[in-house]
Amino acid sequence: MAYTITMIPGDGTGPELSDATMRVIDATGVKISWDIQHAGSDCLAKYGTTIPDATIESIKRNKVAIKGPITTPVGGGFRSVNVAIRKILDLYTCLRPCKSYAGVRSKYTNVDLVIVRENTEDLYAGIEFEHGKPETAKLIKSIHELTGSTIRPDSGISIKPISVFGSERIVRFAFEYARANKRKKVWAVHKANIQKFSDGLFLETARRVAKDYSDIEFDDRIVDNLCMQLVTRPEESDVLVLPNLYGDILSDLGAGLVGGLGVAPGANIGYNGMAVFEAIHGSAPKYTGQNKVNPTALILSGVLMLRHLGESEAAARLEKAVASVLQEGKAVTYDMKPRRDDPTAVGTSQMADAIIAKMKGK
Repeated sequence: MAYTITMIPGDGTGPELSDATMRVIDATGVKISWDIQHAGSDCLAKYGTTIPDATIESIKRNKVAIKGPITTPVGGGFRSVNVAIRKILDLYTCLRPCKSYAGVRSKYTNVDLVIVRENTEDLYAGIEFEHGKPETAKLIKSIHELTGSTIRPDSGISIKPISVFGSERIVRFAFEYARANKRKKVWAVHKANIQKFSDGLFLETARRVAKDYSDIEFDDRIVDNLCMQLVTRPEESDVLVLPNLYGDILSDLGAGLVGGLGVAPGANIGYNGMAVFEAIHGSAPKYTGQNKVNPTALILSGVLMLRHLGESEAAARLEKAVASVLQEGKAVTYDMKPRRDDPTAVGTSQMADAIIAKMKGK
């Protein structure tokens, strides 16, 4: 079967990583026509927006996209393009597997867990009130009248909505994923002991949904306690389902368990097969054009994409080839070497070449 897939190269080192990923995926033999579209800071001057309409229409038309890293300013500038795409397309699930690969430096060797993060609600819903604004003062006054709580007048405020609807669909996705991938456990992660009416609702909903999946073991964990458990005995975790903010934080923690963001793939999934696949690391603009950055995370995101398309055999071959190159440790980028100044390190493109050679049996 032939597929048309939207490719968003991104900015910074994104185009280099995207080129390597397309070449490797093409080498699996799966027939893909790449629909190249753009998003990010480089689009502002040309289109007046970081996400051109053509890019969104392409994803809607093709249903599946893969995206290189895109720069997000810290503390100012435009809002995250990644968050905006998820919101526009209602990609309510962020799927982030964290898996140990031999040859990747880590304190752990037996990690194989999956983080299922709700993508649309919680503190990332973007409902914020800037300090010093009249509407913020009005909100502070209303909160005092309704609850008796006093908020300092020089405060900025973010609203944390968590709904039954949003909680149910993400928890159900986690159980369906566990069932389809022969996973044994789903844990709902929360802070319901403190956030009783938001996280409490998430937990209550998870417990109700779990009753429909008697074949999957269910439990819950308070988020701070889970963080401790993840760094002491990560092998106990399987599928973790979390509200948006906790999911974001624990995704990076999980990546740290298996060697860092350079080997951490990601997927954002919605209804009717709509999905955008991406590495979860940044765009590393200081390395732009240097053919230096590790392509593993984006290539493994391509593995997730192939599985999503039903191309399981090709996905397995590609993951096996990546694992083999990582284990050998020869044709890998500088960050995968025991010493980052190792002169035998190869570039982004050359690591992709090595993965392709493995798939061809060379």
